[in-house]
Amino acid sequence: MIDGSLTSKRRSDMTSEERVRQFQIRLYRKAKQDKTFRFYVLYDKLSLGYMLKEAWKRVKQNKGAAGYDGMSISDVEKYGVEMYLSEIADEVRQEAYKAQPVLRVYIPKANGKLRPLGIPTVKDRIVQMCCKLVIEPIFEADFQDCSFGFRPKRSAKDAITRVKGHVATERLRQVYDADLSGFFDNIPHDRLMKLVEQRISDRRILKLIRMWLKTPVFEDNRLTKSKKGTPQGGVISPLLANIYLNLIDKAVSRPDGHFHRYGVRIVRYADDFILLARKIPQHCIEYLHSMLNRMGLEVNEEKTRLVNVQAEPFDFLGFTFRYDRDLFVKNRKYLNIIPRKKSAQAVRTKIREYLHRNGHKNPAELTKGLNPILRGWMNYYSITKVSYPQMEKRKLRWYMMESLHRYYRRKSQRKSKLYRQNAFEVLTSKYGLVDPSRYSVAN
Repeated sequence: MIDGSLTSKRRSDMTSEERVRQFQIRLYRKAKQDKTFRFYVLYDKLSLGYMLKEAWKRVKQNKGAAGYDGMSISDVEKYGVEMYLSEIADEVRQEAYKAQPVLRVYIPKANGKLRPLGIPTVKDRIVQMCCKLVIEPIFEADFQDCSFGFRPKRSAKDAITRVKGHVATERLRQVYDADLSGFFDNIPHDRLMKLVEQRISDRRILKLIRMWLKTPVFEDNRLTKSKKGTPQGGVISPLLANIYLNLIDKAVSRPDGHFHRYGVRIVRYADDFILLARKIPQHCIEYLHSMLNRMGLEVNEEKTRLVNVQAEPFDFLGFTFRYDRDLFVKNRKYLNIIPRKKSAQAVRTKIREYLHRNGHKNPAELTKGLNPILRGWMNYYSITKVSYPQMEKRKLRWYMMESLHRYYRRKSQRKSKLYRQNAFEVLTSKYGLVDPSRYSVAN
């Protein structure tokens, strides 16, 4: 057994996270060592106490709303976490576990449109997390270095840094900015399962994944069968998406492949990806489209562009990449990476809406609510080796000053003490409000 090398005494000294990590390392090493090995004894791990405990911890950290059954994280805590996990373990062990419908909700996007989000029940999220913890290291051994989305120890920051290296250092100035139409909603179940089966032969694990893929969606008081796609919001959905799109990563990265001979590189974050090269031949783009078509996926032609970054900017993961004139060196340009205009507007909208909803809070409470918005924004756009531009920080600072001035002016009829003061300076100096112009990730 993969988990058998640890003595019982050693196991008792380890946390659930450590035991899961040790188990994952063994799976990863075996998968890396033998690229054709199919894992066949995995299902029993889903009912292990330490595995369920770690799955619950991660589901709780991710928060999330209640699903179809109306049971929330806090409801589970009131019921009793140990009892709840014990009941799940029994269901899984006896193969009596059944997935419940996925609750479909819609969240607003920056462009004003709505993004569909599928919310599984807390129980389903826990079992999916258990399954993800078990099978993820197996597929991690097969994933390419060019993908960064929803992978351990990888992030959007790494993807942006990689793009910067390709453009500025390797001088790959031609960029094919691709956009897939409704990727998560259109993944063909049969083709996805064939890829999963290349590594997993445990029929009970495969049965679980098929069950989650085909789970009906509850929307507008009715259930709809799921014939294709995997719901955004499902714990295991990002991993399944990476398994499917790994086909594209491998095709572009293969040393003897169609793309590599022309120096084409790919950087992918989930379903967002770009191709980069000194010059991307048209037949490479046509080959990519043909491959996506065979996979049952479609490129959104309206949002897909082929650009020369020296002449035209492009957007990726909320950033705009563009070459600007150097103010100090004549006839020289430098690669500038700044927040996309829509992304910059999004944080301002969040601040405005928060202030509008909280017109009666005292300065300490107001600061407590604003800081997570500002920190979340600044942390994302303050990237190692790709600094958040100081001009953008100053613009956000100025917006905060104006917004707080208007906020306290509205409260002036109630004789707000901060109306005739510089509210921003008072909140930053006395109450700890984040000052964007001085903030760094190290803070």
